[in-house]
Amino acid sequence: MRLGLAGTGRIGTSHAETLKSFDEVDSVIVADVDTARARATGAKLGVEVAEDIDALFKSGLDGLVVTAATDAHPKLIIAAVDAGIPVFCEKPVAADIPGTLAVLDRITGSAVPVQIGFQRRFDAGYAAARAAVVSGELGWLHTLRATTLDPAPPPAEYVAHSGGLFRDCGVHDFDVVRFVSGREVVEVYAVGGNRGERFFVDAGDVDTAAVTLTLDDGTLAAVSLTRYNGAGYDVRLEVLGSAANIVVGLDDRAPLRSAEPGVPPLPGPAYPGFMERFRPAYLSELRAFVSLVANGGASPCGATDALEAFYIAEACEISRRGRRPVRVDEVRG
Repeated sequence: MRLGLAGTGRIGTSHAETLKSFDEVDSVIVADVDTARARATGAKLGVEVAEDIDALFKSGLDGLVVTAATDAHPKLIIAAVDAGIPVFCEKPVAADIPGTLAVLDRITGSAVPVQIGFQRRFDAGYAAARAAVVSGELGWLHTLRATTLDPAPPPAEYVAHSGGLFRDCGVHDFDVVRFVSGREVVEVYAVGGNRGERFFVDAGDVDTAAVTLTLDDGTLAAVSLTRYNGAGYDVRLEVLGSAANIVVGLDDRAPLRSAEPGVPPLPGPAYPGFMERFRPAYLSELRAFVSLVANGGASPCGATDALEAFYIAEACEISRRGRRPVRVDEVRG
């Protein structure tokens, strides 16, 4: 199997290294708009390098992994599907809803598999939570509580082009709320605050947010987001049912400290970031894509799933700015 990879930044380089390690993959070829960066990655990993994206597509690919900048995602996804090449693309499909819908319009009806990168679906804890819901062992759900707490903010230039806290960060929580519960979000209410760097305000963004989601069966979900969690990277999901509950992300490296006397601290160290926390999930996600390339079948996370999470994120941004509840159908139009 010959796989191409477009975009050799941090996560692209990590993905190329992972793909190279799979027995099913005979060769990996990388490309980047920054040819020097692609060559550096190729030399570091011992993989082939294409001079540009056009050369990458002409190199006899069985599958394509897209880790390029967001504005390149639509063109690369469509080009791969048009060429009959199965494609994995890190989220999002496009920078906004119209762009996402345009991609869906082009690829709907095609038999070429498209997998979008929401790696939490492949994390062992989230998968166990989903299984607990499906089995009925939790009873009926009444509450989900999700957190994504970054230890420190990204650079100002990243924030300015990120799409905002809900679209860039919270979208992962919105996706796993749908995935674990098996339900759709029908209404959101979101608030945000800024107590950190000025560049969040300058970008029209917030550094901290709280969201209440109402699901289509009446279950409630609370999502907490921040760019300032100095204790470490903290991503968890509590799933609370009438009979039992389950928690994702409560392990020895969770950056939590009990205030109760006599309770020892977790041994740590805390996860420094998402790459370390979700390394096994990224591996499982890419293994699923390799299987999709080899065997076909249904995508484990398609472009429509990405669109649904994006609808929720967009509704949250409208809610925050308007200081009101927003029905997700309002965003769908």
